[in-house]
Amino acid sequence: MTRWNQGRSTVDALIASGGLERVPASQEAAEAELVRARVHVGSARQLAATDPEGAYTLAYDAARRALAAVLQNQGLRATSRGGHIVIYEAVRAQLDPPLGSMLRPFNRMRARRNEVEYRSSEAPAVTPEEVAGDLAKVEALIELAEKAIPNMPRY
Repeated sequence: MTRWNQGRSTVDALIASGGLERVPASQEAAEAELVRARVHVGSARQLAATDPEGAYTLAYDAARRALAAVLQNQGLRATSRGGHIVIYEAVRAQLDPPLGSMLRPFNRMRARRNEVEYRSSEAPAVTPEEVAGDLAKVEALIELAEKAIPNMPRY
């Protein structure tokens, strides 16, 4: 398989800064992450009406797992220094264009999840409708990851 060049300078910089690290590449591990992501989506759907905040956190985690799976397949992983934002930056650098419009909801969801997690008394309440709307976007991210993984070589 040929080398993936789109976004290489960004990914190299994230590795150099310690935000990303190299790990053993594993399509099997990446696909297992996608299964976990789909389970989280199902759980979020079940909780949306009774625990929208918990459902939103699960939905976000499903999206994070989907993007992290793309990196796992390549032999990359975010470090605690890089956090969740690095997952987004690394995948976006490699897939935008053309898939930026599908990836952008992740960053908004990340900010919203942080707002709910860390400033919950100040943040507007999460509604079942908000969960439902973002679950559709999460499912699109999982599908994007499912399509990208077999086509993206080890980094």
